[in-house]
Amino acid sequence: MQGNVGRLDRVLRVVAGLALVALAATGVVGRWGWLGLLPLATGLIGYCAAYSFLGIRTCPLKK
Repeated sequence: MQGNVGRLDRVLRVVAGLALVALAATGVVGRWGWLGLLPLATGLIGYCAAYSFLGIRTCPLKK
């Protein structure tokens, strides 16, 4: 499994994921906020299955 999520994409995913999870944990948003775990995980891992399926790659190719 080769990474397909670039640096900026990863940072944005982690920030958005943490924000959604924090809002869900404090009760500001409903249960849907726990979906923030998905972008958080893909940002930390650096691989997105949806990107692979769609043929998208934001990570530069390694030589």
